[in-house]
Amino acid sequence: MRTYKIERNTLETQIAVEINLDGSGQADIDTGVGFFDHMLMLMAFHGKFDMKVKCHGDTYVDDHHTIEDIGIALGQCVKGALGDRCGIKRYSTVFIPMDEALAQTSIDVSNRPYLVFNAEFADERVGNMTTQMVKEFFRAFVNESRVTLHINLLYGENDHHKIEAIFKSFARALKDAIKIISDEVASSKGVL
Repeated sequence: MRTYKIERNTLETQIAVEINLDGSGQADIDTGVGFFDHMLMLMAFHGKFDMKVKCHGDTYVDDHHTIEDIGIALGQCVKGALGDRCGIKRYSTVFIPMDEALAQTSIDVSNRPYLVFNAEFADERVGNMTTQMVKEFFRAFVNESRVTLHINLLYGENDHHKIEAIFKSFARALKDAIKIISDEVASSKGVL
């Protein structure tokens, strides 16, 4: 099993994250930001990752530090659980509809961090989560997990549906890209 756990404590957040990349989709999530909890639960379920995420953050300020720092910690956990990345499929592209919304995620588990994020939201918030924090979460995750990630929201009207389609497509793409399919490194360089 590819597992990893981390604790990350700052003056703004106290975070504990555990992940099993080869799990069954079990989630124990409590971030203090309800809609974000929902998105992480969907990520665990659709990626079949077992995840525990606990955060006590300064949400009396706003949700920025909590969501960004969880992205950092979760990215570090994925990177740690993947180890040398030997044998993984490496690439994946997944389209996921959520009612009227359609999201596409393409990922390269390359050890090179890069984010392309093409999505716009009509409202400032969904529940108690600021919509601009969707991009910030993925930016933090990418920088720490060292993956190349392209997220394209092709269309949609309802911001809840748009964000849900993004998280589901991301989860499915990540799960597919990290499948072990050989005993070789998926790079002409011989290393990822």
